[in-house]
Amino acid sequence: MKIYTKTGDKGETSLFGGKRVPKNNIRIDAYGTVDELNASIGMAISECITNSVKGILRKIQNDLFVVGGDLATPLENNKVNIPRTSDEMIVNLEKRIDEFESELEELKKFILPGGTKGSAFLHFSRTICRRAERKVIDLSDLEQINQEIVKYLNRLSDILFVLARYENKTSDFQEDEWEPY
Repeated sequence: MKIYTKTGDKGETSLFGGKRVPKNNIRIDAYGTVDELNASIGMAISECITNSVKGILRKIQNDLFVVGGDLATPLENNKVNIPRTSDEMIVNLEKRIDEFESELEELKKFILPGGTKGSAFLHFSRTICRRAERKVIDLSDLEQINQEIVKYLNRLSDILFVLARYENKTSDFQEDEWEPY
């Protein structure tokens, strides 16, 4: 199969099920941002030192394909049977958040994003995740979507924050606290 199809040369693309939409459609923007998030997590994996963190991030990358497919398939489309973002995916993130957060010191101040390369990439992924969440909410204002996607992205940004802190801790990197003027 060739990588290029030429079907998008006029600025349109297909949703799952065949409906054609402009490439700047809010739905395309939403799942394109989820794809960008997934790529940034791949960058984080390449720099993280903790195997348990890498394993969780690989699972998240697989989950993000489910999220992207869910966004690319309007709910009213009954022709295509795809996995949808589920409460089980959210609960799994919550368990991992609790697990890793229990290993960290309680935050008393805001911390500056950064630290080790792995941690910095995780913080960057967190910001992309927040943007993806905003795009999905914009889409939900216009069309009916699976609301579990919003919940999943909200928890995902939380776990990316916790994992960034955990990477710094395991590297003995002292996090920089925000110092207001």
